[in-house]
Amino acid sequence: MQVEFHGAAGGVTGSCHLIRAAGRNILIDCGMFQGSGDLDAENEGPFGFDPAEIDILLLTHAHLDHCGRIPLLVKRGFSGEIICTAATRDLARVVLMDAAHLHEEEARHHRRHGHAGAGALYDRMDAAESLDRFGRIAAYGRAIDLGHGATATFFDSGHILGSASILLDLIEDGNRRRVLFSGDIGPFERALLNPPAPPVGADVVVMESTYGDRDHRALDASVAEFLDAIRDAGARGGNIVIPTFALERAQELLFFLREGLASGELPHTLQVFLDSPMAISATRIFRRHPEVMKPELAAMLHRGEDPFDLPGLVFTQEASESMELNSIRSGALIMAGSGMCTGGRVRHHLRHNLGRADCSVIFVGFAAEGTLARIIIDGATSVKLFGDQVPVRARIHTINGFSAHAGQGDLLRWHQRTGRPEKTFLVHGEPAAAAELARVLGRAPHGSRIEIPQRHSVHKI
Repeated sequence: MQVEFHGAAGGVTGSCHLIRAAGRNILIDCGMFQGSGDLDAENEGPFGFDPAEIDILLLTHAHLDHCGRIPLLVKRGFSGEIICTAATRDLARVVLMDAAHLHEEEARHHRRHGHAGAGALYDRMDAAESLDRFGRIAAYGRAIDLGHGATATFFDSGHILGSASILLDLIEDGNRRRVLFSGDIGPFERALLNPPAPPVGADVVVMESTYGDRDHRALDASVAEFLDAIRDAGARGGNIVIPTFALERAQELLFFLREGLASGELPHTLQVFLDSPMAISATRIFRRHPEVMKPELAAMLHRGEDPFDLPGLVFTQEASESMELNSIRSGALIMAGSGMCTGGRVRHHLRHNLGRADCSVIFVGFAAEGTLARIIIDGATSVKLFGDQVPVRARIHTINGFSAHAGQGDLLRWHQRTGRPEKTFLVHGEPAAAAELARVLGRAPHGSRIEIPQRHSVHKI
């Protein structure tokens, strides 16, 4: 038996891990590389394995850095089954079709600028064909037969709607191994989702380490800071731009805004715009899946109450509606994708508001090195947007307590609950974060051997 790491090894994005055992080639995730560097080359490059030899793809959740290269995998020969939870399946459909549209737009842009050979990584037809590979639906805690004596069991990872850690039970030559892939782990304190619930008794753990070197601020304090930032911007008379991840973060913020308006902590004159077609679709999907939400949220939905609705909320679906927002000079709260400002409508809103001292930009999630969000957070005095150098005069807020990733303390708590694994591989983290988590885990009394694999490395398990 062996595990191969073909993405999110030595970095945060591009999650893609391959198990070869029990006569099966089982892929865990197939994500897009994001952030800095030559991303076109990264994403267009070889996978590190032959897609045609993959029997099954198990998908932990629907974030682009975990599912974004699935259409390319199918395009290059994968014909097996994709298994995930029902919510992940619904969200992945939205994410992959949106990604395909962006690839098509990028290819058209390159052709207009004389790059005749620059085609789309994949198009909407490729994405639609990849959706045909989605097969059985996983329910938390129920084993799924993968053939050859192998089973997969999905457990709630508390990261986004429908996200899962996946436990593989493998038998080869009479040798049984239990290998647990964490996926992305959420904090134990969340507004909408249940806390992570890892299984006990894994022999090998493959674990994310995004925030392995630090903890987040408490959720209540982060919500208070968020509402303070909104009131501050209102007092200064400007707009608020929130670069927003479409899955989970947008819905959490709508929930907190709803609570703030209901309690009187926010003025009812606040104009809230959700300017992200993907986030709008994701919000509708949230309403359809109370079974994977906190009991109190599920109860609200069953009573016909909408936890994501608030007075004056406007969904701006069309591009023309988004463009009209740029004429608003005061009092608008605009939530737009993408969270790391790598594309999407938020870049247009930054172009119109970032240079204004009466405006605010509120970052509410992780920003990878090299992304526009990280550049602004790190204190840039100006940034380049659509060919223009735009000064950074707006007030910048960074609120890390909303992260959908567990901080160091919760990562340690999650790992402790898995029991006493013989070996733990740390993935999905920048080198410093992974190294610090390895150091702290190495001091724990469980005695697990900690390794930080490199991309395309192969390890016996």
